[in-house]
Amino acid sequence: MENTNKFKFVKGIPLIPEIHDVEEIERMCDDFEVRDNDVIIMTYPKSGTHWMIDILSLIYSKGDPTWVKSVPYWKRSPWIEVKGSIGIIKNQVDPRLLTSHLPIQLFPKSYFTSKAKMICVARNPRDIIVSLYHFCSQGPFHALYSNFEQVFDGFLQGNVFFGSWFDHIKGWLSRRDSENFLFVTYEELHQDFMASVKKICQFLGKELSEEEINLVVENASFQVMKQRMLEDKEFIPMKNTEYLKMITLRKGICGDWKNYFTVTQMETFNQLYQEKMNRLDQDLFPWDQC
Repeated sequence: MENTNKFKFVKGIPLIPEIHDVEEIERMCDDFEVRDNDVIIMTYPKSGTHWMIDILSLIYSKGDPTWVKSVPYWKRSPWIEVKGSIGIIKNQVDPRLLTSHLPIQLFPKSYFTSKAKMICVARNPRDIIVSLYHFCSQGPFHALYSNFEQVFDGFLQGNVFFGSWFDHIKGWLSRRDSENFLFVTYEELHQDFMASVKKICQFLGKELSEEEINLVVENASFQVMKQRMLEDKEFIPMKNTEYLKMITLRKGICGDWKNYFTVTQMETFNQLYQEKMNRLDQDLFPWDQC
């Protein structure tokens, strides 16, 4: 594809050099120390990352929104692969909240021998394609793709940042039998947010009162989070951040792909999806239930 020269590759995984420190990512696989009490949010891009950061932040603050209002999300739970994040992470006090989009083969090896807890959030890949299209169609990423068809083709071929969704999700789902790994879908967060928050609290060993749970649910709702981000005075330090505010959190709904896919694209996607995912328990993915 034309846009492959916009990426830098680590073990075949395309990354964006303006955002990701490729050399540091190569080093951190061996050198980064994951601590036993770390909590890691793992997602493929456009799968509800910011939402989960706010949910965890509010669980840790027992529903009090002061922390999420006063400290930007990228400082509360920094991406380990983003330029400049290592310095922020080193200054964090335990327990650390960390975020990553890295596929399993690039993730720091120390994680696999640690007791760190990981919450993996997955989303209907069809909706991810639509969200990626809006994210990449203008602003600082517009040079990557010219139209929806290019994003669609790039996604199916794995020619998007962080590579193939199919490989990414299957790689991390190999950890799903670990007691320190929780798999959550974007769709179940929408279907029953209260139940999802309670499940996450149980996984983290956080005993919140009903009042505190209600505060988490109220302050972590998608619309409240979106408004908070739009008002953020210390948004992620990149150019064109006002535009990024508008596209990072767009609609936050399920099933928007139906407004974009042609019949041919739907058939092409479904065929590839069945080929790639046919050995996984389909009950893991409630894509068609919302």
